Amino acid sequence: VFCPQRLLPEEERRVRANDREYNEKFQYASNCIMTSKYNIVTFLPVNLFEQFQEVANTYFLFLLILQLIPQISSLSWFTTIVPLALVLSITAVKDATDDYFRHKSDNQVNNRQSQVLIRGSLQNEKWMNVRVGDIIKLENNQFVAADLLLLSSSEPHGLCYIETAELDGESNMKVRQSVSVTSALGDPNNLALFDGEVVCEPPNNKLDRFCGTLYWRDKKYTLTNQNMLLRGCVLRNTEACYGLVIFAGPDTKLMQNSGRTKFKRTSIDRLMNTLVLWIFGFLVCMGVILAVGNAVWEREVGSLFQSYLPWDPPVDNFLFSAFLSFWSYVIILNTVVPISLYVSVEVIRLGHSYFINWDQQMFCSQCNTPAEARTTTLNEELGQVEYIFSDKTGTLTQNIMSFNKCSINGKTYVKMYFQRLDFTPFNPLADPNFCFYDDTLLESVKVGDTHTHKFFRLLSLCHTVMSEEKSEGELFYKAQSPDEGALVTAARNFGFVFRSRTPGTITTTEMGRPVTYTLLAILDFNNIRKRMSVIVRNPEGRICLYCKGADTVLLERLHPCNQELMNITSDHLNEYAADGLRTLALAYRDLSEDEWEAWSESHRCADKAASCREDRLAAAYEQIEQDMMLLGATAIEDKLQEGVPETIAVLSLANIKIWVLTGDKQETAVNIGYSCKMLTDDMTEVFIISGHTVQSVRQELGLCPVNDDVIIDTSTTILPCFEFY
Repeated sequence: VFCPQRLLPEEERRVRANDREYNEKFQYASNCIMTSKYNIVTFLPVNLFEQFQEVANTYFLFLLILQLIPQISSLSWFTTIVPLALVLSITAVKDATDDYFRHKSDNQVNNRQSQVLIRGSLQNEKWMNVRVGDIIKLENNQFVAADLLLLSSSEPHGLCYIETAELDGESNMKVRQSVSVTSALGDPNNLALFDGEVVCEPPNNKLDRFCGTLYWRDKKYTLTNQNMLLRGCVLRNTEACYGLVIFAGPDTKLMQNSGRTKFKRTSIDRLMNTLVLWIFGFLVCMGVILAVGNAVWEREVGSLFQSYLPWDPPVDNFLFSAFLSFWSYVIILNTVVPISLYVSVEVIRLGHSYFINWDQQMFCSQCNTPAEARTTTLNEELGQVEYIFSDKTGTLTQNIMSFNKCSINGKTYVKMYFQRLDFTPFNPLADPNFCFYDDTLLESVKVGDTHTHKFFRLLSLCHTVMSEEKSEGELFYKAQSPDEGALVTAARNFGFVFRSRTPGTITTTEMGRPVTYTLLAILDFNNIRKRMSVIVRNPEGRICLYCKGADTVLLERLHPCNQELMNITSDHLNEYAADGLRTLALAYRDLSEDEWEAWSESHRCADKAASCREDRLAAAYEQIEQDMMLLGATAIEDKLQEGVPETIAVLSLANIKIWVLTGDKQETAVNIGYSCKMLTDDMTEVFIISGHTVQSVRQELGLCPVNDDVIIDTSTTILPCFEFY
């Protein structure tokens, strides 16, 4: 499939809905993808170019050229071309087989069917025929064909749910919402008349950012990443939705992150090239010595036989004879260069790939999935791994969170393993799978403790969880992260039940009483802010900001009157972190109408800014998230996966260095290190590097003994990590 590419980079992208003629003048890429390295025309030259990067192949090609010169060749050129052709053919067949499967995968993806709105009706089109500006209908459990601007959905308020596992590895569902002005265009007849124009950023690989503007009916609307459905996502729990193609094929963020297929060379390949160079150097030395010997003999002895055995033309002196003899010896001694070594290595690699596929100990019985060697190029690298880089959550841990402990107004409540609390008599909407054992917390809720009620009210309001109620009282929460799901479930069991949400309201049941809050603003979480907030108006008309986030950023934004409570809560947070728990601090702030109106205007201006929108929003968020009142802290448990400590212990015996990246507090990171046996009690000393700049980290690393364990904590710039030596 031919995919035309633009010659000049884009500065901005303009897309007009339902107007292929207008969009085609910009020569945007089509929706076909090509991840293969070769095609029928380029296979032979490109593959030969790659193969002749092997020194031995280049040497034997050079040798073949020498053997075609009759004055210096004492062996037939067949003796070289046959093994060389055999080696090149075997490797070419292997490379062609690998690339065939890439072509097969590309064709399978390019030929998937999608419903495209063409001339007012939905028609089935192959993915590769989809163009920028087309409107596509997606149904539940379908893959997103291209990067789409969500126009409307079968769900209320233009919401839809997607799974982004193919993009970021996260299986948790995420929520996307269409622009309010297009959410009512749910009918193909209305969408066929939609002629809005989108002006946005050019193609890039940033998965979490999108900046654009929709122009329609003489008005403009700001577009963000929350309005986008990216290629590779899967539509979940949504009957249908419609989207406008913004980026297609190689311009999609998925393909922008994939890069081109490269020619991979292993350490054994590099070693063999080095060995061949040394052998060739030895061969040259031998040829030089023998050529010098030939020159001496021809001058001292051979000249006596000139009348009987004259030199063959064009040889006319002993130096030229020695020169030709040098190349003759290179040809004669060619067997010292082991071309068969490359054949043996390729055969061994092929055999290893089959052994990997047949290995019963690498068969996953739960998923009914065997190991699969997708390429035969890198098999031997598996036995030469020196470093392993891993994240913690979802890799070392199960990514199944449970509410474990909490601190409210300076009092800690612990999940003690005595008798499990039964929430059903107190709360018929409780989740039966929720486990907690400290009955003093439940008693505090029952007696109406103000701080406890505010604590769980915050957990029931400050989140992005979506609720699905299939039958009366049977709630199912769809959380973007397991942390949020665990916290909202905890609030649910303690009497503050999150029921539903709309773009403008949040409905809860508080101690059996239904309450609807007006949702005024959501201050989103990101890795820089490390916190999220919501601003709501309760039924009595009072406005309140609720905030939850990392204690390192939240505690410094508290009102000075919280100092004593902050000291007590900090001690509790350190205790929870030392137990390996994930911690969050909770705070709130009451807002007056004047404060809200003033901030709302500045937030509105920042949200509509044409440039530096994200920075202006961050400044607006920072302005309102000040002088808050501390409520307490939560601690969530994320258990290790089975076999993690044993696996890491075995890897350490193989002298493999392991790095783990985690966003936890330093105390939590240390505790997890001991839990998974990256850190052990018999280690002499653990060094903690806490520099905030590259230079300071380098300086502190230079002071560490090489053979000790190091924990690097640069949480103000990058996530903490630790290494096992």
